Amino acid sequence: MKTLITNVDVFYDHALRPGELLFDDNQILAVGENLERDAQTRILDGGGLALLPGLVDTHVHLRDPGHTQKETIATGTAAAAAGGFTTIFAMPNVLPFPSTVEVMKEYLAHIEAESKIRVIPFATITVDEAGAKPVDYEAMKEIGITRFSDDGVGVQSNAVMDQAMKQAAQAGVLFSCHTEDMNYRKPGASVHEGQMAKANGWIGIPSECESEQLKRDLKLAAKHDLRYHADHISAKQSVDALHEAKANGARVSAEVTAHHLLLEENDVKGTNWKMNPPLRSHTDRMALIEGLENGDLDFIANDHAPHTAKEKARSMEQAPFGIVALETAFPLLYTEFVHNQKRWSLRQLIEWMAEKPAELFGLEKTGKIAPGYRPDFFLADLHADTVIDPETFLSMGKNTPFAGWPSVVCIDQTWSQGKRVFQR
Repeated sequence: MKTLITNVDVFYDHALRPGELLFDDNQILAVGENLERDAQTRILDGGGLALLPGLVDTHVHLRDPGHTQKETIATGTAAAAAGGFTTIFAMPNVLPFPSTVEVMKEYLAHIEAESKIRVIPFATITVDEAGAKPVDYEAMKEIGITRFSDDGVGVQSNAVMDQAMKQAAQAGVLFSCHTEDMNYRKPGASVHEGQMAKANGWIGIPSECESEQLKRDLKLAAKHDLRYHADHISAKQSVDALHEAKANGARVSAEVTAHHLLLEENDVKGTNWKMNPPLRSHTDRMALIEGLENGDLDFIANDHAPHTAKEKARSMEQAPFGIVALETAFPLLYTEFVHNQKRWSLRQLIEWMAEKPAELFGLEKTGKIAPGYRPDFFLADLHADTVIDPETFLSMGKNTPFAGWPSVVCIDQTWSQGKRVFQR
C-alpha cells in the first residue's frame, strides 16, 4: 500500500522544507510538494512536525540473549524507535557469543523474531571475546556477516591482533574496536584519572588506556590495509592519532558518543555517570567536538548500555560501566548544539547520526530522505518544552545521567521499512 504523509517539514536535499512524503513498504517513492496520489493511497496528516531520516547507531548493547534482566531485543529496539533510530548494530557481548556460524544463525533468527527495527549484529573478533583466537571471518562472510567487534574489551595480545587483522583484511571485512590497554587500568578504576578522581578518592583511568592501544591498532590496520573503525573515542590523544592515521591514508573511521560530547569529568555525581571509556577533561571534550567538526571523528554512535537499578546501586568501584542512550541522544544533541549554542546545523547532526554511519558501514539506500531509499524516518516536534524522564523510557535500563535535562525535541512517531513502529 502507498502512504502519503502531508503537512510536514521534510528534511531532504540537506534542508528542512515544507512538503510531503510518498512511500510504500519497500522504498520512498517521492518527496516534495503537492505530490500525486490515487484513490488507493493512504493519506496521513503529519501535524506540522519535522520529518527526518531514520537514525543509524553502530554501537548498541541489546543484552539478549544472556543478560535479559538488563534489556531484551524487543525492549531495546522499542527504545531505539522511540529515539528516532531505524537501524542499529548490536554488539556481540551476549551469551552465547556469536563466534561461530551456527551460533550466529540462531542469533539472526532471534533478532528477526523480536526486533521492531533493522538490527545488524556484529560477530566477535576473537572466539568468545577471549582475545586468544580469531574467528573464521570467511565463514561468517558467507552468511552475510561482515562486521566484527570484541566490544567491552580490547584485544590485549599484539600477536593475536596482528593475525586477526591479516585474516580479516584477506576476507574484506570491517573491525569495530574498543581499545583499552589493561596495563593502564587498575582494579576498581571507575572515572578519568584527573582532579575529580583525586578529590573523591576514586581510582582513575588515564587517557593512555585508550589511546595507546588505538595507536597499535592503527599501525596494524595500515600494515594490512584493513577497514578499521574506532569505538567511542574519548581522549584528545586518540583524536590526534586518528588525524595522523587519516593523513597517512589509512582506511579508518571513528565514532564519538553523545555523553562524551555533552559531559566531562567534573559532571560526575555517581554511578550513572560511570561509563567506559570515562568522561574526561574539558580539554578532551573540546577536542572531541572539534574532531567531529573537522572530520578526525566521523559520526556519532552512543554505546547504549542498560543495567539494572540494583547493579547501578553498587559503589563506584563495583558498579558496572555504561548508560542508556537510544532515547536521549538526538533530543539532547539537537537541544544543546543546534538550538542552544547554534554551533551545529540540523544538516550536520543528521549527517553525523544518519548519513555518515550508513555510508561508512556500507548500508545501501539508508540515511536520507530521497526516492529509492528505505522508508525509514521519524516525525518530531523541534520546538517542544520537555525534560528527560527515565520513567518514560521504553528501555528496561533507566541508568542515565541526563534525568531532568531540558529538551526542545519530542519524537512523535517512527517508521521503519514503511511501517509505523513507534507512536507517542
